[in-house]
Amino acid sequence: MNDHSADDRGYEESDPQDAATAWWVRRDAGRLSRAERAAFAAWIADPVNAAAYDEVCAICGDVRALRPHRSARLAAPLRRRRLAVAAGLAAALGAVASFDSLRLLWSADFRTATGETRLIDLSDGSRVQLATRSAIAVNYASGRRELTLLEGEAFFDVAADASRPFIVTVAGGTVTALGTSFDVALEGDGARVTVAEHKVAVASRGEKTLVEEGRQCAFGAATRPTAPVAVAVQDATAWRRGKLIFVDRPLGEVVDILARYHRGYVLIPSAATRSLRVTGVFDAANPIGALGAIRASLDLRAIRIGDYFMVLRG
Repeated sequence: MNDHSADDRGYEESDPQDAATAWWVRRDAGRLSRAERAAFAAWIADPVNAAAYDEVCAICGDVRALRPHRSARLAAPLRRRRLAVAAGLAAALGAVASFDSLRLLWSADFRTATGETRLIDLSDGSRVQLATRSAIAVNYASGRRELTLLEGEAFFDVAADASRPFIVTVAGGTVTALGTSFDVALEGDGARVTVAEHKVAVASRGEKTLVEEGRQCAFGAATRPTAPVAVAVQDATAWRRGKLIFVDRPLGEVVDILARYHRGYVLIPSAATRSLRVTGVFDAANPIGALGAIRASLDLRAIRIGDYFMVLRG
């Protein structure tokens, strides 16, 4: 689908869904002129256009439900100068992102921006590679080396020091290095640990699991560690080489990962659509291209406002 924003030619879009999006934006932005009302009435008289418009209205209703609540004192002037939906959604979602960014700014010792990776040399000789939009806090003491993964994903290459355990705190649990290199990724409310060399000890909800080289384990604040499974470590850590490799992963998980590489927002209102399976190799530097390829392969419909905002439906 071609990118379009609402403009003075919104009713001239040839694609019904693009035109429906443009009309919704125009009507949400303010009162239409007499000529515009006549043009809209003529356009929506076509059943295909009417169906597309109904779909856009339904999706935008889902999206509006995600907007942060505002006080009545602030909401009134906002209502008096209603913005187009693109600006409204960007502001609402951006406010949430800004709040999270401020929280991380205060907590993190090291972090990366969207599209950035970073290699960090720690004082003990250990190294950490941060993936895009990731953050860690470091707390080294005389008896232990503790780090907290606050956001995103990181690969740890640990320097040996038997007197000071190397522990990563994440998702309500801990990952303790046993002379090793390993990857930790936050995914939703949980975390995934992939061991590249040697092994780690994972502890969560009172249970401990040993994860050996070439295996992967998941856990969370509300879930015990899963039984370790064999994985292709090079695939799981492909982000270090600028690639993202997914093998039979739910679309929702894939989009959540791609979102860390994208300066916009992607919504999937349907749980059934989020559960669709994705397999493929994608360029981490081109998340829009990856989303386009996934949309085409799964035959999904997309409503887009430029490259900044996209809604996917089955």
